[in-house]
Amino acid sequence: MSGTATIDEPAILAVLDQVPDPEIPVLSITDLGIVRGFAVDPPRVQVTPTYTGCPATIAIEASIRQALDAAGFGDVAIERVISPPWTTDWISERGKERLEAYGIAPPSPSRTAGCPQCGSTDTEEISRFGATPCKAQWRCKSCLEPFERFKCH
Repeated sequence: MSGTATIDEPAILAVLDQVPDPEIPVLSITDLGIVRGFAVDPPRVQVTPTYTGCPATIAIEASIRQALDAAGFGDVAIERVISPPWTTDWISERGKERLEAYGIAPPSPSRTAGCPQCGSTDTEEISRFGATPCKAQWRCKSCLEPFERFKCH
């Protein structure tokens, strides 16, 4: 690609689907929904961080650059797009399944979270703050296991 009026979106998406989120490595950045789209002139991939100031943003962009370069897309730029802001609605179904299999309850507007260990909904939030700003600490009252829940936003 060299500034032409096209961009090979499927090929680039296949490359980006292999780029893991640095904070939750079972998710790709496409699972997380932060790859927002493409622009043609100049060719670029548009990425929206999970929130403004996310400490992983620079690491994610560096991983994208490395993956694009390795796949022969060195002339495709990375554009950070902050509007509209990212929302947990953009996490793919595959991403939600991967979160749960990893032991993190996926985001849900429900007041309770399903325990990723035993499936019980007899759970409680024990801290609004988790290992990352995107997650909260929860506990299952059935199996007594702690777990993280991805916050809705």
